[in-house]
Amino acid sequence: MTEIGVTVALALFTALGAATRQLHSKIDSLDRRVDHHELRVAESYLSKADFTSALDRMENHMVRIENKLDKLSS
Repeated sequence: MTEIGVTVALALFTALGAATRQLHSKIDSLDRRVDHHELRVAESYLSKADFTSALDRMENHMVRIENKLDKLSS
């Protein structure tokens, strides 16, 4: 009877280990897919050229505001 219990316990332990490994494999695969998707969205959302252009326009506006403030304070 003890031999059967040990065998069943060992089989259950092995099955649980295999199921856990498969679950972790699926989670890792999903995580990699989400990371890849996030990277693609980040790359296509705003290009570096567009960002530089917007930053230059913002800087030009700030310079104009600074100049107006300087004229007001003089």
